[in-house]
Amino acid sequence: MADIERPQIYLITPPEFELSEFPARLASVLDAHEVACVRLALASRDEDRVARAADALREVTHARDIALTIEAHVQLVERLGLDGVHLTDGSRSVRKVRKELGADAIVGAFCGASRHDGLIAGEAGADYVSFGPVGDSTLGDGTKAEPELFAWWSEVVEVPIVAEGALTIETIRTLAPVSDFFGIGEEIWNTENPSETLGAMIAAME
Repeated sequence: MADIERPQIYLITPPEFELSEFPARLASVLDAHEVACVRLALASRDEDRVARAADALREVTHARDIALTIEAHVQLVERLGLDGVHLTDGSRSVRKVRKELGADAIVGAFCGASRHDGLIAGEAGADYVSFGPVGDSTLGDGTKAEPELFAWWSEVVEVPIVAEGALTIETIRTLAPVSDFFGIGEEIWNTENPSETLGAMIAAME
């Protein structure tokens, strides 16, 4: 069930960032706002580069007692001491990854706008299901996850849901009563003052 309290923040890194400056930017946002979890979502397939970024961000997040997940790179979770993985292939690999990483790891599944896929992911052991984009975005195949999907899910299913992809103050206001988490990334990193932008989004959830 979606919590009656306001949704929590699941912060997503930009797909590309400078390792020399991004950890400090992230730290300042984490110090300004309560964040439940951070997802490293680099577009790079260079495992060495991703691992270096994960090491740097892990220091920032774990010092503040915040979980760090990684997008897609299942093999790096245990090796780098991360808290879990965000799978981008819907429900397909949830069961296998859950078995591989064990019960304590966070295993989340991005299911686009598919209620069916979300249900299968939940049954396979996902800790959360992420739907999106909720606005115009190239996330997934670009099919919009409508408010009705979130409303139905929060009414019927126990597995927590994340709303992500092209969030605006307006969609946050609409989805806050029926979402457990908001996956917020480039919406704040592309602005002059990420902490301030996130503050405005949080205010819209109240």
